[in-house]
Amino acid sequence: MSGAALAVVVVVVFLLALYLLQRYGDLRKQQRMVLLGTLLSWYLCFLIVFILPLDVSTTIYKQCVLDNANQTTDRVSPTISLLAPVVINICSHSFLCVCYSIPKACVEPWSYIPDGVLPVFWRVVYWTSQFLTWLLLPFMQSYARSGAFSRVGKIKTALIENAIYYGTYLLIFISLLIYVAAHPQWQELQTIGITAANTWGLFLLVLLLGYGLVEIPRSYWLSSSHGYLLAKTYFKVAKMATEKAAAEENLADVMENVAGVHESVRYNHHFRKCVDTILTKCPTEYQEEMGTVENSGGEQSVLPTKRSLINLHKKVIFAVQRQGQTQVQWSILLEQAFHLEDVAKSQSSAVRHFAHSFPSAHQYGWIHKLIYSPTVEWYWECVFRQSFYRLLAVLLCLLSAAVVWSECTFFSTRPVLSLFAVFVHMAEKQYNYICIEMVCFVSILFLCVCVYSTVFRIRVFNYYYLVPHHQTDAYSLQFSGMLFCRLTPPLCLNFLGLIHLDSAISHQDRIQTSYTSIMGSMRVLSFISDGFYIYYPMLVLLLCFATFFSLGSRCLNLLGFHQYITDDDLTSDLVDEGRELIRRGSLKIQSSLFLMYMFKEMNKKNPRTIFVTSQLSSLRSDSKIILCMRITYVHHLLSFSVITFTRRDGETEEQQRGLLQYNSSDEGSPNRRYVLLFLFFCSMAHRT
Repeated sequence: MSGAALAVVVVVVFLLALYLLQRYGDLRKQQRMVLLGTLLSWYLCFLIVFILPLDVSTTIYKQCVLDNANQTTDRVSPTISLLAPVVINICSHSFLCVCYSIPKACVEPWSYIPDGVLPVFWRVVYWTSQFLTWLLLPFMQSYARSGAFSRVGKIKTALIENAIYYGTYLLIFISLLIYVAAHPQWQELQTIGITAANTWGLFLLVLLLGYGLVEIPRSYWLSSSHGYLLAKTYFKVAKMATEKAAAEENLADVMENVAGVHESVRYNHHFRKCVDTILTKCPTEYQEEMGTVENSGGEQSVLPTKRSLINLHKKVIFAVQRQGQTQVQWSILLEQAFHLEDVAKSQSSAVRHFAHSFPSAHQYGWIHKLIYSPTVEWYWECVFRQSFYRLLAVLLCLLSAAVVWSECTFFSTRPVLSLFAVFVHMAEKQYNYICIEMVCFVSILFLCVCVYSTVFRIRVFNYYYLVPHHQTDAYSLQFSGMLFCRLTPPLCLNFLGLIHLDSAISHQDRIQTSYTSIMGSMRVLSFISDGFYIYYPMLVLLLCFATFFSLGSRCLNLLGFHQYITDDDLTSDLVDEGRELIRRGSLKIQSSLFLMYMFKEMNKKNPRTIFVTSQLSSLRSDSKIILCMRITYVHHLLSFSVITFTRRDGETEEQQRGLLQYNSSDEGSPNRRYVLLFLFFCSMAHRT
């Protein structure tokens, strides 16, 4: 293929990364630097996952050529002329190449990559990803969170915040440097840096892997039960309601401080630009409220300092971010709860037609509606889903068992105990390169899912949340890119150890993959290559047992981080609370939808009253889920008025009632009964 497979994969992976960024991020609203950094980090990590199987198959092919050439050295010496019909270069790390004729027994893989391409490719990918994860992305996160009002101030703040962060890793690097100081091989400094990064990554990798290998198969098995899913969703709703209320209260407190600063700083004051910058970071509704308040500029108001404005700016950024995150998570939980309740109703219904209680918050295309019709949805949710999830859970459980066994036995090369190494060696004997690449790709992908999903499941990292439909905030995108770049290289290096293609661990005299060659010889730090890299992964077995018995969840529950435990009284109370919250939310949405229908009927019944625009908003995005109608241009015989009303306070509600009574004051008015019902439901929504 002469590198064609590599070129195709590079393009396809870029399109995949761009599609995922478009799905999770907002390409129109978020900053270009955030999108570019996230896209590049995702792209590089996906390249490692997709290209490494091709590197493995190419390396196995080269090993086959070398083995066959060594078997014929007694009869045929290595050809050093170019008269041979087909030749291949076998290069050592010292870049001394010997040209061997390719025996017919070695079949060239379809994805063969020419010599010299992959080493350069891996160097570019690896060092770019390391620059992103250790320097650029942490700096961008601190820069975005900084409350300074100038670029220089933001840069200074970001450097100060990351000083401890960078100093910690510098200390580790110096410690490793002292270890090899007795053997002054300064060309190995690059290897020392890579070893330090991979050691840190492997340390975190095993901890996350031990949780994911058990929790992911178990979650799919439990997800086959709609009752379990619904109860757990109620539990999450109750917890999220508390977090959302706390985030909204914190935002309101911060907005009060902003309002005070807005009133105290005059428009001709030199701090006014800073105040205006803070106002632009506030939510729109708060900006409108502050815009209606005149700047008093009283003499008794205490003027803020530059330091206090910077701190207030940072608080505003954090409060708005946290409130937006809880808002998105709350909306998702509501939709999940409503959907699971609809599934429970459909299971007990004789009609094989899935009925939704409320319209979906997301608009799907006609292709989705054609394929995933209500009948198909009923069969999937009520018939096939449970069996499919249980079958998938069994397959994932077997794969997890294979990973645990291989992590504990991959150091043994005679006999070969690692299951992944056994599969690769069997396919290698048959020259089945496609099978080798599929085994490598599926295994690496499974390890990535176990590790990365664990991070976003852990309670400590709840501030970072990947949400589809363009709802992921900039900080979560940057965190995900930083995490992927930090954990993917050691994860892939660990996988190469599982299939015995890392000679630093397996101690076999084999050709190294190009990916391993850029890591250098780990034997420079023998206590890491012969100790930590071999025995530390065995810890995954203990972590799997701890996860199976939910020891971590029970400990977190005792510390106040409530976890879903089926035999816990507090869990039952939170489930009941979440069920009640969902019931109230359902009633509010039904009332709001009914009111919107009534307004349409009023437009039809009374030709003298024209409601030009009436829109219903905040059905699922607000915790109260109340009606927010906006009516403009009401024409009534001899009068013409423009009104806007909401239900935020009693004054606007009285104006609303007076106007409606005025429009319906005529005797025999056909919309009088609709107005009375409207007022009744408004009062109900206000009370609930």
